[in-house]
Amino acid sequence: MDDRTFYFYTIAFILCLLLLSLIVPLYRKHKINDQIKGLANNTLEMTPKQFMQMRKQSLGGRGKPSYALKKNFAGVYILYNKTKNKYYVGQAKQILNRVNAHFTGKGNGDVYADYKYGDEFTIKMIALENSGYKTLNELERNTITVYNAFSKGYNKTRGNKG
Repeated sequence: MDDRTFYFYTIAFILCLLLLSLIVPLYRKHKINDQIKGLANNTLEMTPKQFMQMRKQSLGGRGKPSYALKKNFAGVYILYNKTKNKYYVGQAKQILNRVNAHFTGKGNGDVYADYKYGDEFTIKMIALENSGYKTLNELERNTITVYNAFSKGYNKTRGNKG
């Protein structure tokens, strides 16, 4: 093999490596976006009013705890302000309690203020179990990214690191 051929193959190899270093991260980002949106689209979407009604329902009559409280689960929730086209993404070990807090003034203050003054919201929840993610932090970070909840939404961080 002469020197010119060797240099040609070396440059071609380096260009292939550079191309791969650009394509692989884009593919991973696309795959994560599809996964998060797929998870979110397979969940029930409801209004805060529907959520509150569901949460209060009891199957045991007067004085019995709400059935929904027994069904709390670990997961990520997506609050969407339809009026302002803004998202808030959060995580909780007891997701029903945490979502409730946002609409009763004990969560994100900006979300509550917009809700209180009449903005229209929807709620989606993604259970950690069977999501394909190992931790709430990982699921939350990726969901914040997919919905631009940090750069164009209510989230003040990109999510927990731990």
